[in-house]
Amino acid sequence: MTYQVLITGANRGIGLEFTQQYAQDGWNVLACCRDPEHASALGALAKAHANIRVLHLDVADFAQIDALALQLKNEKIDVLINNAGVYPESSLGDADTNDWLNAFKINSIAPLKMATAFTTHIANSELKKIATLSSKMGSMSDNTSGGSYIYRSTKTAVNMVMKSLSIDVQPADIAVVTLHPGWVITDMGGSNALIDTKTSVAGLRKVIENLNLSNTGKFIAYDGKEIAW
Repeated sequence: MTYQVLITGANRGIGLEFTQQYAQDGWNVLACCRDPEHASALGALAKAHANIRVLHLDVADFAQIDALALQLKNEKIDVLINNAGVYPESSLGDADTNDWLNAFKINSIAPLKMATAFTTHIANSELKKIATLSSKMGSMSDNTSGGSYIYRSTKTAVNMVMKSLSIDVQPADIAVVTLHPGWVITDMGGSNALIDTKTSVAGLRKVIENLNLSNTGKFIAYDGKEIAW
């Protein structure tokens, strides 16, 4: 059986690595990004793998999400990966309100919009899984350094959103996990990060593979360890 995964923010970093690894393993990959025409790395990957479809999607545009769900209405999605996100810099006395509102829309609200728009597609699939990229920076228990008000708060919010979602979609046999990818060397993570995308995504895929209704609603790192909220 061939499974299908839908990935947001698939044009670079962790999203691009998810796309590559799933495609290499024979999955059908729906790789979504804001600007396919200029997503050169993703475009090259799609040319090398016939099982990758590149789709235009800006997760901040909820009408686009609804339109894509309608476009794909006859397709099953075994795994939805909410990967798209933003990291505006912010510190005490310097947290721009507009940046904050935009970050909440992309990091916290869009993952729920994706999940609700594609619930039927997921429920009709074989695997029935939703995975959302969060961060240990959204853990209140782990916060010992302060700062990063915008990013931290939006990730804390999406943690709660996904916890509620895990309860609400259980009757449809859909399992939900919130993921911490580690500190990854990407445009967002920077060059001083501790692990590469290959290591992170390989671990995250194992977490997704092991996801089921018995462990739904948890916050888990790429190494399989549960993160305190």
